Amino acid sequence: MTDTLPRFPELNEAALSARQREVYDAIVSGPRGDVVGPLRVWLQSPELAARAQALGQYVRFDSALTPAQSELAILVTARIWSSDFEWSHHAPIAAKAGVSADVIEAIANARRPNLDNDVSRAVFDVAVEIHRDRAVSDDTFARARSVLGESALVDLIGICGYYAFISMTINAFHVPPDGPTLPKLGLPAGDMFRDPPAA
Repeated sequence: MTDTLPRFPELNEAALSARQREVYDAIVSGPRGDVVGPLRVWLQSPELAARAQALGQYVRFDSALTPAQSELAILVTARIWSSDFEWSHHAPIAAKAGVSADVIEAIANARRPNLDNDVSRAVFDVAVEIHRDRAVSDDTFARARSVLGESALVDLIGICGYYAFISMTINAFHVPPDGPTLPKLGLPAGDMFRDPPAA
């Protein structure tokens, strides 16, 4: 979203407090395996970091959604927040999880993708509406509840909320992109995801 210099204090791993080291080690020994991006910012407040990373581990790795469904919601969140770090980090993960290149490209351009099943469409629509409209329509909610079930629908909202928090951190502290060099998302012209899916 921005080319300006990072605002977060550089994390000196050799000078961590005892609590920072405890949280740092918990992150490194978990499924993430590394402390990158917004996690490095959060460690300036180790109690927040401890709680946030625990929630993040659940919504990323242990939720009721499949990896592809989860990554679809994360990409929508990154796109709506124009969060370049989140996009550069998760677009490759989404591809490995089975999200097609066409779907990833459509989301990058804030267009509705062609999704091949009702569950993916429900995940996409809930994620778009809760971020863009600050609400979920009755029709979208009913469809999502029907195809996902209540537990997965709650987890989906949790994923959207957690990655909005991630994106806020990235944008407020100018966390630079991570991973492969991808085009910056920028702020799209017009309203996001209101076009019909491409034929």
